[in-house]
Amino acid sequence: MNHQYDLTTNEKVVLIGLEKQGVLTPAELAQICGLKVETVIQSAFMLQEKGLVDVSEQVMETYSLTSEGEEYARCGLPERQMIRAISGPVSLEELKGKLSPKIVGIATGWLRRKGWANIEQGNIIPSGHADIGDDEQVLDGLNNGKATLEQLGVDNATIQDLMKRKLVNRNEEKLRTIMITAGGRDLVRKGITIEEEVTQLTSEMLKSGEWKGKKFRPYNIHTPPRAVYAAKVHPYQRLIDQMRQIFLEMGFTEIKGDIVQSSFWNFDALFQPQDHPAREMQDTFHLEGTSELPVGYKDKVCAMHEHGGDLASKGWGGKWSEEIACKNVLRTHTTAVTIKYLADNPEPPIKAFSIDRAYRRETIDPTHTPEFEQLEGVVMDKDMTFANLLGLLSEFYHRMGFKDVRFRPGYFPYTEPSVEPEVYVEGLGWVELGGAGVFRKEVTHPLGIKYPVLAWGLGVSRLAMLKLDLKDLRELYQSDIDWLRKTPSPRL
Repeated sequence: MNHQYDLTTNEKVVLIGLEKQGVLTPAELAQICGLKVETVIQSAFMLQEKGLVDVSEQVMETYSLTSEGEEYARCGLPERQMIRAISGPVSLEELKGKLSPKIVGIATGWLRRKGWANIEQGNIIPSGHADIGDDEQVLDGLNNGKATLEQLGVDNATIQDLMKRKLVNRNEEKLRTIMITAGGRDLVRKGITIEEEVTQLTSEMLKSGEWKGKKFRPYNIHTPPRAVYAAKVHPYQRLIDQMRQIFLEMGFTEIKGDIVQSSFWNFDALFQPQDHPAREMQDTFHLEGTSELPVGYKDKVCAMHEHGGDLASKGWGGKWSEEIACKNVLRTHTTAVTIKYLADNPEPPIKAFSIDRAYRRETIDPTHTPEFEQLEGVVMDKDMTFANLLGLLSEFYHRMGFKDVRFRPGYFPYTEPSVEPEVYVEGLGWVELGGAGVFRKEVTHPLGIKYPVLAWGLGVSRLAMLKLDLKDLRELYQSDIDWLRKTPSPRL
């Protein structure tokens, strides 16, 4: 079959230009044909569908200098700078007057590793052997731009060492080539006529009859159109908005609070003992600086911790420390916001919620991050019961699309009774999504709150993982444009 009549003008130009060389990159072919690179690539893919060219891609690894690598390429590696600065045995203290402490600290180990010097009793003794190494050749070779391992002429171990020292970056670049096939070459040799093409039929051409005898560019109606992605709210943000809307519709007021809280509001007001593990460094971000303690509450909270105040409670015993209570932390939960709101508004009815970030010293993994969103809520009114709490949470989860909800007993320092809500997810079974309970009198009494308080804290990100079918929590925060385009936003 003669493909000449199936080709566009650009395809013909590309095919003719390619026949002379056989294999070219898009940029090289564009220069020969006098076309844009994008036009050449589009034409090449169309020619590939007709079996006239082959388009291939290969990933090429190149290496480049980091900003620190660029500095050492100009001034020399730390060990080179140090060996230049000494001509004989010299003490480390003496060197610190000639070189920066950073350079001395880095260079000392590398001098011994490379055998350029020994360290004896705090003195550096040059060995007399300090030839230019492969690592220095790499820095010099990359000083003018990117290069491949073959171009640098060194082994992979040298590159790996420089990457560990954060002096070199590895880059992956796609190299695309276009090669004419035997069928394409035969077609060119038989002769291809380049003639003017009409790409758009206008009303003037129809009226004048000018369209007669013209060659029209062929269109493949089976070619799928380019995907169009409309702007939309981030799926995670849309889910947060959905939760917010549910509580607003249920008559709740949204509240906000400071990220930096005193230990008093974050822990002590919630009747957490001052030696509780949650206050240790591995769980809490402790900050410099302190906050003043609320005069109206601190003595009552102190009494509650030490001996139970005027309640039938023993408290925690021991000495309560104002110094510990006034220390600042990044809030570990948004309960610090809601408890302060209750203290400022002790008269019923109160229905408030907060959706905001909390911070803990967590190791980053698929289910934990140091900062995360938490949905916190409280209801304070006369005659509120544990049953009201279960009904409220069941209603929320049903509105979020979970058909089956159950509760199992739990423990939290500031609520009693306490439960952990669970929802049933097909394929996963029962999944726990937070904690809830009724505030203990040890929490409410010192703050002047006289009525029952229903409270809950729900993990927003864990719920998002279920709704968006994610296996890794970190995907919620990555700027993956392809994932954002293709992930449907939860329906409000």
